[in-house]
Amino acid sequence: MDDNQNLAQAMSEGGLTQAELAEAVNGHLRGAGHDGTVSDRTVRNWLTGKTRWPHLRQRQALEAVFGCTVEELGFIRPAGRTTPTTKPEQPVLRRTFFSAATGTAAAAISPFVGARPQVGTSDVIRLRNRLDALTALDDSRGGHESLEQAALAGAAEALELQQRAASQRVRQRLYGVAAEYTAAAAWSAVDARQGERAQNHLNRALHLAGLGGAAEAELQVWNLHAMLARQGQHFTEAVHAAQAAQATRAARRDPLFASLAHARTSLGHAQTEDRQAALRSLGYAEEALAKASTDNPRPSWVAFYGFSELLAITAYVRNDIGDAPGAEAASHRALAAIPQQFRRNRALATLQLATAQLRQRDVDQACATADQVFALMAGDPLPGRMRSYLGDFHRDLITLAPDFATAREWEDRYRSEWSRAR
Repeated sequence: MDDNQNLAQAMSEGGLTQAELAEAVNGHLRGAGHDGTVSDRTVRNWLTGKTRWPHLRQRQALEAVFGCTVEELGFIRPAGRTTPTTKPEQPVLRRTFFSAATGTAAAAISPFVGARPQVGTSDVIRLRNRLDALTALDDSRGGHESLEQAALAGAAEALELQQRAASQRVRQRLYGVAAEYTAAAAWSAVDARQGERAQNHLNRALHLAGLGGAAEAELQVWNLHAMLARQGQHFTEAVHAAQAAQATRAARRDPLFASLAHARTSLGHAQTEDRQAALRSLGYAEEALAKASTDNPRPSWVAFYGFSELLAITAYVRNDIGDAPGAEAASHRALAAIPQQFRRNRALATLQLATAQLRQRDVDQACATADQVFALMAGDPLPGRMRSYLGDFHRDLITLAPDFATAREWEDRYRSEWSRAR
């Protein structure tokens, strides 16, 4: 008898315990007018393989909870059985604004149809899936107002649902989801360089994370506080915010989160011109990341972070402390490793590479590299943060190489793209 690894993985990704999955399935059964008789033991039998094919109503409820077929969840139809289960609802991630016909983020946050009087774990999962879709859009395009508004709509929906939560546990999880949505709105504002809006969202997100006891959302907020402070050139505050992220429960129990917090601290130290502290924090980030498990279930917003992103952050730090060759080497390694779907991050790493090349007076190569940023982001407006970094590169270029023909050509391209990207 083999364990059901597919179901175990689906539960892990959804952050579900055996008791919570039983609660979610029972909620669907009761909503359909049936008795909710699934217990922890029932779920344990599913996980151990003792029950290989639940009865029809349970199969339908499982499909509704996870948005996939029971076969995809690892259950095995007995030989000779041909009666199909009810066709599961199309997975949430396929019902989002990735449709080329709409092209809008708002479609990702649609009200639940026929919501039950009580809200349970399956509703939490649905909201999280919609948040995953917003994160995927951000990875590709970057922060923008429609994404920010969609995230705020998701937070409002989570808060409305928590008023009808079936249990205190569900209520806390909905507060946590609302915190994550609000932090996503804050991040979109940070990336768009809308500092005042970002600060307001972060204050709200921290409050919601506290209500939900959401350690990972709390770390996310402090991470964004550090980024916002650095953006506003409040570099000491950026260090302190990153150190607050280090102190969170999430960073203490998961080395990956600790690594991110140390990397963010390194960026703050680099801007305060504390070279040794910056390099020391980078070392801590590398050590922590080496200890991080790749199997731990984590929220989608942190999927960008790993060795490739740490290399990209290393390039920022090296450029800031005056080590352009080190920044160039780190940028090349980052670009070789950053997954293709992280289009915005690849464009930013490319710009750091161009900056490192320019600071070594390799003007022609730097301009050619910076041109790739426009190609990478073709079809979408440039996020405000990227526009700011391009402005920094432009100022460095006209300072270091005002008479280069290549520099003048790039400046013309830059002005054209700047006007188009508004």
